[in-house]
Amino acid sequence: MPALPLALRYGALSGSLASLLSAVALAVCGRRETGSMFSAVNAISHWLWGDRAARSDDATLKHTVLGYAIHHCSAMFWGVLFERYAARILDRRRAASTVAAAAGATAIACFTDYQLTPHRLQPGYEMRLSRPSLLLVYGAFGIGLAAGALWLRRR
Repeated sequence: MPALPLALRYGALSGSLASLLSAVALAVCGRRETGSMFSAVNAISHWLWGDRAARSDDATLKHTVLGYAIHHCSAMFWGVLFERYAARILDRRRAASTVAAAAGATAIACFTDYQLTPHRLQPGYEMRLSRPSLLLVYGAFGIGLAAGALWLRRR
């Protein structure tokens, strides 16, 4: 297991890539399903504004910026855990095992989000997106984790 400072640095990159790729998936799926590329990200701000935030379709500081900030911080959290606890697997520098570890971390994140977390702290985008879209969003998240881990270890 790597020292925490290293896991924080590595997790910042892996988590950021996971955040960005999953946010693109949120925007694409939101546009396709609701007509607004901001709707799914806005729904994340229900942490502070309640479920009515999930009905916001416009880009706003209150919903979009806050929703993305929460999403990004959450992704960074999962990125750090991923880098800290899967380090031995990731350090092998094998694409297949890295992707498998990222898929496992993503499955744990999804399970935690929807089975262990109270409604108010769940992601929120499930209020706007279908289950197939949620699969795409979490898939993009996992790809971001794996891409970050592989890129860091190429050097």
